[in-house]
Amino acid sequence: MGAMDGRRAIVTGAASGIGRATAHLLAREGARVLVVDLDGDGAEAVAHEIRAKGREAIAVRADVTRDADCRAAVDQAVEAFGGLDTLVNCAGVIRRANAVDLAEADWDLVMAVNVKSVYLMAHHAVPVMAGSAMAESASAATDDRGRRASDGQRRGGAIVNIGSGWGLKGGPDAVAYCASKGAVVNMTRAMAIDHGPQGIRVNCVCPGDTDTPMLRAEARQLGADEAAFLAESAERPLARLGTPDDVAQAILYLVSDASSWVTGTTLVVDGGGIA
Repeated sequence: MGAMDGRRAIVTGAASGIGRATAHLLAREGARVLVVDLDGDGAEAVAHEIRAKGREAIAVRADVTRDADCRAAVDQAVEAFGGLDTLVNCAGVIRRANAVDLAEADWDLVMAVNVKSVYLMAHHAVPVMAGSAMAESASAATDDRGRRASDGQRRGGAIVNIGSGWGLKGGPDAVAYCASKGAVVNMTRAMAIDHGPQGIRVNCVCPGDTDTPMLRAEARQLGADEAAFLAESAERPLARLGTPDDVAQAILYLVSDASSWVTGTTLVVDGGGIA
C-alpha cells in the first residue's frame, strides 16, 4: 500500500523541478495526479512518464494566474478522478532585482505566479475538498468513533504551498521574490485557520537552493557564471544543493496521513542554510 493510495492530487508547476518530482512521487505512492503547467508539452511529458510506470496521470495546460484556468483544472480533476484530496502549489517564478531596478511588470508577474495562483487554486479546490469531507463524514456515520478520528485527512484534504527560505528571511536583489514568498508563508497560516474545521490541512514547505531550472535561470539573470553560482549556493552545513526529490519527500509527508495533526506549519528543507 502506498502512502497516497486512493488520493486525487493536483500539482501545479509540474512540468519541471520540484513540481515534476512531486507529481512522480505522489503517483508512485498511489495517487492519481493532474499535472498542471503553463508548459503544456512539458506537462504532457511528465504525465506520459507517470503513465509509463503504470500509474494514472493527466496533463493540463493552465496559466495559474488566471481564474478560469484554475477553475478548469479543478473541474478536470473532479471529472477525471471523482474528487480532489490533495493540492500542491509548486508554480513559481523569480526575477532577481532590487526595488530600484525591478520593472513593474516583473513585480506583477512574480506576485501573480507566486501568490495569486495559490489563492486562485485554493479558491476552487477548497469547496471540492470541503464537499468531500461532508460526504465522507455522512457515509461514516455508522462507523466507530476511532476510525473516523483517524481518517481526518480523507474526510477533507491537504494543501501544500511552496514558499522559500527567502520567505523567512531577506535576500539580495530579490525584492519581489522575497515579498511573494513571505506572503505564501503567512497565507498558509491563514488558510489553515480558516479551513481546518472543514478537515483541510494547509502547510508550507520552504526549500533552500535546489538544483532546478529556476535556480540556473537565476545565474543567467544575475550575469553570473553558472558553475560558480551553483557552488556558492551549495555552501551550507550539508554542503550540497538540494534536489527536487529532497523537497518532494517533505511534501509527501505533509499531504499523507503521517502528518494528520499537522497544519499551519512551515517546514524548512534547506540543508541547514537558515541555521
